[in-house]
Amino acid sequence: MQTLLFVSLLGCLAAVFAAPANKVKWCVTSVKELKKCVALERKAPVFSCVKRDNAIDCIIAIRAGEADAITLDGGDIYIAGLNNYDLQPIIAEDYGTSSETCYYAVAVVKKGTTFKLNELQGKKSCHTGLGKSAGWNIPIGTLVSLNLIQWGGLEDKPVEEAVSNYFHSSCAPGAARDSKLCQLCTGDCSKSNSEPYYDYSGAFQCLKDGAGDVAFVKHLTVPDSEKANYELLCKDNTRAPIDNYKTCHLSKVPAHAVVSRKDPQLAELIWTSLNSVQDFDLFSSAAYAPAKNLMFKDSAVKLVQLPANIDSFLYLGAGYMSVIRSLKKEPTGTTSTAIKWCAVGHAETNKCDKWSINSVVDGNTAIECQNAPTVEECLKKIMRKEADAMAVDGGQVYTAGKCGLVPAMVEQYNETLCSASEVTASSYYAVAVVKKSSGLTWEKLKGKRSCHTGIGRTAGWNVPMGQIHKQTGDCDFTTFFSSGCAPGADPNSTFCAQCIGSGKDVGDEFKCKASSEERYYGYAGALRCLIADAGDVAFIKHTTILENTEVIQNDYQLICPGKTPVSVHDYESCHLAVVPAHAVVTRPETRNEVVRILLEQQTRFGASVSDDSFSMFKSEFGKNLLFKDSTKCLQTVDVGTSYDTFLGTEYMTAMNSLRQCGETTPDLEKSCTFHSCYETN
Repeated sequence: MQTLLFVSLLGCLAAVFAAPANKVKWCVTSVKELKKCVALERKAPVFSCVKRDNAIDCIIAIRAGEADAITLDGGDIYIAGLNNYDLQPIIAEDYGTSSETCYYAVAVVKKGTTFKLNELQGKKSCHTGLGKSAGWNIPIGTLVSLNLIQWGGLEDKPVEEAVSNYFHSSCAPGAARDSKLCQLCTGDCSKSNSEPYYDYSGAFQCLKDGAGDVAFVKHLTVPDSEKANYELLCKDNTRAPIDNYKTCHLSKVPAHAVVSRKDPQLAELIWTSLNSVQDFDLFSSAAYAPAKNLMFKDSAVKLVQLPANIDSFLYLGAGYMSVIRSLKKEPTGTTSTAIKWCAVGHAETNKCDKWSINSVVDGNTAIECQNAPTVEECLKKIMRKEADAMAVDGGQVYTAGKCGLVPAMVEQYNETLCSASEVTASSYYAVAVVKKSSGLTWEKLKGKRSCHTGIGRTAGWNVPMGQIHKQTGDCDFTTFFSSGCAPGADPNSTFCAQCIGSGKDVGDEFKCKASSEERYYGYAGALRCLIADAGDVAFIKHTTILENTEVIQNDYQLICPGKTPVSVHDYESCHLAVVPAHAVVTRPETRNEVVRILLEQQTRFGASVSDDSFSMFKSEFGKNLLFKDSTKCLQTVDVGTSYDTFLGTEYMTAMNSLRQCGETTPDLEKSCTFHSCYETN
């Protein structure tokens, strides 16, 4: 009985802690900020104020439930999202037409000086704070990546030491007080308002006072009345006026954001509470001068609610994450040289494990395996550096690109082109296949049942649904097809009605899942759906039925708009689109290593190698596992090729049209595209 009472008590306590409080406890880090918060509390009693010494202490307090929210910059959002804190951004600042939910990290100098960005060595520098986005992570990451600051990683020395050796002296609040990084500071060199040169206005004041030669700040820092006296340093070693920040900046980064615990009810309470504030300017610190940017940035004009499933890694984007990681270089002696491949589902994981075992040379593994239930989850793992790469179809290249990842290698399906001196992009035809006996044409598809490779897949969804949307202008595709199987759709959707799952009779958790456990997933699965009469049309690639030895090809036909049905061999005259090949995607900073290892691996396990132990482009227990089985080789995508350039104008036009139908946009893509802060790779 006592045990039951104890368990019951624990349950009650858990319920209490899980339920959102009736007040929003806002965390502040200075006396002036506390004064503004108390003034807000008087106007909106739903708020209460919690004082801590700095942002990290606030993060700890929010994690512990002692506070609920604080507005942070990108560097601190990164820290808040780490596993030991597990906070998430829920609301972003919006800076209006100048940059919306982004801002530009810039290097500001006095007009009349002549040095360029590549001539900063030996100069005096002003930073908003150690670990801050515009004031530290972006400028130092940029100088390291340009090899202007020589730093070999943590095994060489701390990055702060490398920066100290590069600049003559600095003010970087938050650094060790006895270091050169605090030499120009006039207060206690803390990341608080007790250091006059802290934050944007402080770093600019450091430059204005003549203490420093360059200030690393955001693009809206310099007051309009003083812009004529200052210039920006550009990455091409030129200078530009202050207002030319869109073409002369170090990086474009996500806005400051309100972070909180991962609690949807609490997030909604914070959002509604902020929106209900009246007779109080959240974005003004004028009453507390000379302090600025209290609770929120003074340059913010409104707040934007973020997608519910976003986290700090999705919010910051792969480009910014790459900069942060460049400043956290791990000692090479403890870092694996393998690339971590992400597999989707059980069958792919088995193949990946076999690849990993066979990749061992002299005790070193070239391939390690990670897995996730869906491609989206794999892409998240790649963004978070829990995995490094995977091969995905064009629609997923589009989503990955929107999230800051880059195409590194592309599958080639024409063997003769594998040995060509120039890489000729491989492609395939997206086709619609029907049974000849059905008498169906494209114009008779309405009201029929459909078989798709998966939601968001190129040949199986994006191309045919783009065509249908162009015809009907209707984003509700359930009014066009009566039912179907489109793995990855909402389980309650009619597009899951025809799915079969793993084939179990009852309680099949894999029904309509976007993985090989769903027997109607992928090219082979969509064709299987048609063969089994679960659908009237299958949207697949042209080779799927030609490679299937279990069907009588003459029993099937291709249909396309404005034409009578044709033979499955006549795909060149009747197809929905020519679409780009599948590609390997990765983070920008791992691109070169992924290419190097994959080139080595296909030398050992490619299509031209007759090694029975393992083959990269063959699938023993399924179809198209890890790579398409029709792949003859992987070819390198040129460095710097962006996802939109890779996909091509025709496909990008189709995708941008389909994205007018928000319901079909993957959640991951929504999280990555609510603002446009990610730099084009």
